Amino acid sequence: MVNITIDGKKLQVPEDTKILDAAKQAGINIPTLCYWKDLNEIGACRVCVVEVEGYRKLFAACNNTVWEGMVVHTNSKKVREARKVNVEMILSEHNVECTSCVRSGNCSLQSVANDLNLRKERFKKNLPVKKKSNEDFPLIRDYEKCIKCMRCVQVCDNVQHSGVWDVINTGSKTTVDVGQGYCLEESNCALCGQCITHCPVGALYERDDTDKVLDAVADPDKITIVQIAPSIRTAWGEAFGLSPKEATVERLAACLHEVGFDYVFDTNFSADLTIMEEGSEFLERLKNKDKSKFPMFTSCCPGWVRFVKAHYPEFVDNLSTAKSPQQMFGAIAKSYYAEILKTDPKNIFVVSIMPCLAKKHECAIPVMNDACGEPDVDVALTTREVDRLIKASFVNPAELSDRELDMPLGVGSGAGNIFGATGGVMEAALRSAYFLVTGKNPDPDAFKAVRGMDGWKEAEFDIEGTTIKVAVTNGLGNADKLLSALSKGEVSYDFVEVMACPGGCVGGGGQPIHDGVESAPVRADVLYEQDKNMTLRFSHENPSITAVYREYLEKPLGEKSHHLLHTDHHGWQMPNEK
Repeated sequence: MVNITIDGKKLQVPEDTKILDAAKQAGINIPTLCYWKDLNEIGACRVCVVEVEGYRKLFAACNNTVWEGMVVHTNSKKVREARKVNVEMILSEHNVECTSCVRSGNCSLQSVANDLNLRKERFKKNLPVKKKSNEDFPLIRDYEKCIKCMRCVQVCDNVQHSGVWDVINTGSKTTVDVGQGYCLEESNCALCGQCITHCPVGALYERDDTDKVLDAVADPDKITIVQIAPSIRTAWGEAFGLSPKEATVERLAACLHEVGFDYVFDTNFSADLTIMEEGSEFLERLKNKDKSKFPMFTSCCPGWVRFVKAHYPEFVDNLSTAKSPQQMFGAIAKSYYAEILKTDPKNIFVVSIMPCLAKKHECAIPVMNDACGEPDVDVALTTREVDRLIKASFVNPAELSDRELDMPLGVGSGAGNIFGATGGVMEAALRSAYFLVTGKNPDPDAFKAVRGMDGWKEAEFDIEGTTIKVAVTNGLGNADKLLSALSKGEVSYDFVEVMACPGGCVGGGGQPIHDGVESAPVRADVLYEQDKNMTLRFSHENPSITAVYREYLEKPLGEKSHHLLHTDHHGWQMPNEK
């Protein structure tokens, strides 16, 4: 322990403590911009500088440690003036278009500039050369807003192991761009969107599809259907200051009806459908283990599918052929539900509210059109987009009462609900796999060993004398480590769940942004609490699932099920895929 003084407060802290952390312990706030704890502590922006007695230079608080007897001033005249100049210099290379920026009101640069009481720009604008972005690609970069904080580089390299972003050029021309000379749409980007949630400004953002949705809602010839993914119910209310108890899926349904949607359904329904197909496929592969590719990987996450196709194409055949819940829902909506409505499937416009950008890519894959020859899902919106859609429609969620989801595709189980958290797909699949093998339900919490935020979890379960060895990973960096270990023969499993985003879909790149805060653990707890309180906790007991098989699909892995609910992952290619 060392003794230090910060702004007149004496305290003791471990000798390797950063000045920034020591100040927090003393209740003193030091502004930051490029800093992200344990990820980006490089002092690039110089906003967190402090004055240390005995030294002429200023110290970056985020990456300098304390020493015995250090006396620190965090808000002296010298510090204030330096911070102002540093932020003014950043603003001179930043296209300040706050009124039309997606991060207006939730921008760290905007907040710091306001806190420093900057009222005019003293330095001449020197914006970087604007490189044209493909506005049709789900991920868009605005080169004139990049502040070179390096967060996107760090999260893409060190957390997601995708290596898309890199520092290019030197000197005054130094900037961040797609590495290896590719344009973004020709890179190995998994479209996880973690670079967006880690960007402190609006330099990275998702393609906005809200106008397409509003046009469909206004079209009298279109029947508009919207599905709500499990992880959305933990996050959509954050933009409106609603607690998880207030921001129910039923209240969101009321908002969406106010926007003008005809029917509001639950992706939990098709999550349960995914379990029936994927669980049955796993048991089929297990029975024919000598002839099948093992382990079997889940295929619910399109970011993960993009990653494995780009980096480990030898494992593509290990993916379950089951479509994701988003795509299964679209296929059922434009076939089974179209028959219920007695309408042409081409009259139905399906919108999904999803936690990530990769879903925008997934619904546009040419082979995802099995119901009627047109896309099974027409538009995928992120959580941020649906919040903007609600605001643009001048709907106030706080003033609305809950409204039940529509039937029959509005019924979901607790098993479908936990799809949004890492380990949830595995746990849901094992609950129903146990039933399919034994004919009886297990304890709903029998497989909770796969829960938790650990990046790579392993577990073994006994099902009627057969030991099933499973693994669960979240974050593509952990998936990379697991695939590497599998390639070297260091590990072996029967069933593996992979989610591209840290924490699973609750931490998705399309979720609300809280700069510097990891929200996934809190959101995951909400999903598990909801599952715990539900009477329906098994996918195979969902009455809407039993009805769709009885009335339309006949059985899991049947001919109609295979046509509508399964896909060939070789039916489309990543840019570098041979």
